[in-house]
Amino acid sequence: MPIPKEVYEETLLGFFAPIRPFLDDPKVSEVMINGPNQIFVERRGKLELTDAKFSNVESLMSALRNLAQFVGSMIDEEHPILEGRLPDGSRVEAVCPPAAQDGPMVSIRRFFRETLTVNRLVEFGSMTPAAAQLLEALVIVKQNAIVAGGTGSGKTSMLNALSSFIPDGERIVIIEDTREVQLQKEHVVQLEARHGDQKGRGKVTIRDLFRATLRMRPDRIVVGEIRGGEALELVQAMTSGHGGCMGTAHATYPTDTMTRLETMAMMSDVEMPLSALRLQLASAINLIVQCARLQDGSRKLTHITECRGYDPHTQTYNLVNLFERRYHGRLEDGTLETTFEATGELPMCMELVHSYNIPLPEEMYEAARRRAMEHEA
Repeated sequence: MPIPKEVYEETLLGFFAPIRPFLDDPKVSEVMINGPNQIFVERRGKLELTDAKFSNVESLMSALRNLAQFVGSMIDEEHPILEGRLPDGSRVEAVCPPAAQDGPMVSIRRFFRETLTVNRLVEFGSMTPAAAQLLEALVIVKQNAIVAGGTGSGKTSMLNALSSFIPDGERIVIIEDTREVQLQKEHVVQLEARHGDQKGRGKVTIRDLFRATLRMRPDRIVVGEIRGGEALELVQAMTSGHGGCMGTAHATYPTDTMTRLETMAMMSDVEMPLSALRLQLASAINLIVQCARLQDGSRKLTHITECRGYDPHTQTYNLVNLFERRYHGRLEDGTLETTFEATGELPMCMELVHSYNIPLPEEMYEAARRRAMEHEA
């Protein structure tokens, strides 16, 4: 008789007993295990060394072997890297000996069932009401957006928030390597890549899913994280009538985001001249929503940037900030004092926004008027 799923999951978590309190703590966003004797957690963006320990290397390896069995994988000297998920959806990445000489190194990114809404992100100071109003307008009129940022900068939370602006009645297809995107929408098709067995059987890649998605009549395509050659498929979908696509990418600044997408698109097996790729990329990407984890541990938007084409003569993308974060020093408690301000630039798709009868934030018009007066002076 098979073991009930609930019993199996609870037994698995029993092996992770030393870190179980952190897995149940909503303030902990990541657990980092550096061998059995050193465990860090991230709370509110800051790392803390804990007193928790595994009894020895073998007890930590037992936990990882049980996790590998739970996710249908394996971990040993020939397969020292494990990617998997705990029963609650938290993402686990482990590197074990001989690839990690000092013992198993494990990072557990917590999975939160509560989706951060736009209002919550505004409350946290991640963005302003005016920035949220602009993003809502641009999502409704189907501008293609990339949410970019470093590790732990809040990209997925921002993608979830942005997707809440998608009008009801649209068919959204989500493609992910590991399921993290949580859309509070009625018509959502969620697809997930899978690793093959030891011989590669059963493998389904992001690119495989992307090709299938194009035949599934999507109104919007959302790619959880763009990592490789699928970037070219996404770009081509964006330029061939699939407006309003979204995805996340690892990059620190808007200029880095474009060059990173460029590099990933070149990983495709489709050969294309670099100049043609850059023109297509500039035509496809309308908006970059840049996230960052600041020095005080807070996660905030740093730029809302519009891509206005590519100049082949200077070989540069024409990127213009619509909103950007300005820094004003540090408060006594160590918190950074910042503001997220309109730059005075208005989006190129103004006519389209007006055709939908959507108002842009007054702050943007005020900044544009101030800018015009400064130029005249």
